[in-house]
Amino acid sequence: MQTTIQLLSPMEKVMAQEEKTFAPYPKASALRGEETAFQAIVTGEGEHYIEVRTDAPVKVAVYREGYVPCTLSAYPDRFDDDYITIEPSTFPDVLYPVTDGAVNVNGREVLWVSLKVNDDAAGGDYPVEISANGKSEIFRLTVVPVTLPEQKLTFTQWFHGDCIAARYGVEIYSKEHWALLDKYMRMAAEHGMNMILTPVFTPALDTEIGKERPCTQLVEITKNDAGYHFDFARLARWVETAKDCGISKFEISHFFTQWGAKCAPNIYVTENGERKLKFGWHTAATDPEYAALLHALLPQLLTFFEEVGVEKSDLMFHISDEPSEEHKADYLKAKAVVEPYLPGCILRDALSSYDYYTEGLVKHPVVATNHITPFIENDVPDLWAYTCCSQCVDVGNRFLAMPSNRNRILGVQMWKYHITGFLHWGYNFYFSQFSMETVNPLVITDGDYFAPAGDTFSVYPAPDGTPYASLRLEVFHDGLQDMRALALCESLYGRDYTLQLLEQDSDGITFSEYPRDGAFLPAMRERVNAAIEGLPAPKEPNLQARMNALRRQVEEMVEQKGEYTAMPQARAQTMHYMKGLKGAAALRRYCCTLSRLEDLDELIAAVFEEQRKAGLDPDDVREVPFP
Repeated sequence: MQTTIQLLSPMEKVMAQEEKTFAPYPKASALRGEETAFQAIVTGEGEHYIEVRTDAPVKVAVYREGYVPCTLSAYPDRFDDDYITIEPSTFPDVLYPVTDGAVNVNGREVLWVSLKVNDDAAGGDYPVEISANGKSEIFRLTVVPVTLPEQKLTFTQWFHGDCIAARYGVEIYSKEHWALLDKYMRMAAEHGMNMILTPVFTPALDTEIGKERPCTQLVEITKNDAGYHFDFARLARWVETAKDCGISKFEISHFFTQWGAKCAPNIYVTENGERKLKFGWHTAATDPEYAALLHALLPQLLTFFEEVGVEKSDLMFHISDEPSEEHKADYLKAKAVVEPYLPGCILRDALSSYDYYTEGLVKHPVVATNHITPFIENDVPDLWAYTCCSQCVDVGNRFLAMPSNRNRILGVQMWKYHITGFLHWGYNFYFSQFSMETVNPLVITDGDYFAPAGDTFSVYPAPDGTPYASLRLEVFHDGLQDMRALALCESLYGRDYTLQLLEQDSDGITFSEYPRDGAFLPAMRERVNAAIEGLPAPKEPNLQARMNALRRQVEEMVEQKGEYTAMPQARAQTMHYMKGLKGAAALRRYCCTLSRLEDLDELIAAVFEEQRKAGLDPDDVREVPFP
């Protein structure tokens, strides 16, 4: 089999066994300090030595895209039309580093090529050549000589240290565990996470009532006749490790149980030389002894953070996760126990009810994206957003079965609506529902049929302890970079002009209404990057350029597969190019009849004729579905 290389957008997901020719993706631009990427499909047989050569001022990293199985692609009763499939399937997601360039290609391999622009990179256009077995393709990177600003959004994905220990079979807070924690924190920070869930107590999250998660309590507690005493040494190491990895903000684990604030979290205390479970499911939230513990701990905890250089503004506290209407009374009682002892501190909780905010129960809400509209309409300040398994219809999310556009779009949505923080619960949740069993995420991607695949984690455990990134993690990070680029553009040209650049070729963007076309966001970034560089916005190809691209694409298909096989497959691709044209419905029907390459020439002639009949100059027909 002849070796071929096809370059494609990072927004595509190449499904296993899928026979599809993708729109070409020959170039992109990026700012200093930004990481961009393209994908390459390499077809052939046997071992291929993959080489990426460039003089561009970038750090290059190449990954082989691995496929993972998925049983629960979507909830059977909660999905929309914008899923790749809702059936059990396999999806590209895990990114295996290609360290020595050798990739064994048995038919086809999909590669992810990352280009991290140096902070001092000179502007200009740089060729990036990817080659395999004598075949090569050129990707062109334009470096914009302007630095991508620092991320202002606070971003936390709940970090589960117990899952890491369980997955690797090490003792919690052993030497081996700390080494693993460092690697997982470092990857999180590299992908925009700047706040970390910090288990002062073992998190009261995703635990079956009456059961325990492995104890990750960072503060050692002793009780004697004089009261409670606290050892913060382990917490100090946690803070130091996080800071060393690039994480400077700390999210303190919840003081009360999930979904109702009815009980205390599981807390171990040493009394009379014996360390035992003193508080937990058997402890009511308003239990006087638990209140006494918190009242002793919280002032000392704030003093500790001050001593290690963590400002109150970089701390976040929780009462209870996702309270609902029936939990109001319990939530208020629990809040009253701790709030007086956290002066000047931020208390946030995830919720869906606007009433919780208007009634003053939660002054700093973290709102599910499918319930965020009333908060936006009423200009709630310092607004956070979150997604989990329930954000499965209309809104963006990062499930394996969703197209990448639905993941990355969250960045521009958050910029447009002044969102100051984003929370997702699953950075590395490797348990089944309610933490009953450990699961291998390379085999079970839905928490053992608990949540749509991909919701529970965004990194995979590698044998050497360095996590494998996921395609979804990289794409969401692109969304965070979009947010930063838009903020920079706004600082240069104002908000109205930046909004215009963002929403061009769309009907407007909300959290539930946004372009579904995967080409939209890369094209938007080219417009924004051009503005940042002080250049005119790049012109979209005219109709002739569009048809030329179509013919080249189909010719390549015919060359690779033969006319008999390629032309029926090309019908869907040609329909893609009819978007936005006059007479598009009739032209798409024409596409369904293609059987020979010469039929394509007749179709292209019909395209031009339809535009002329409509009184249009084909040279001015510029709306195109590809960058």
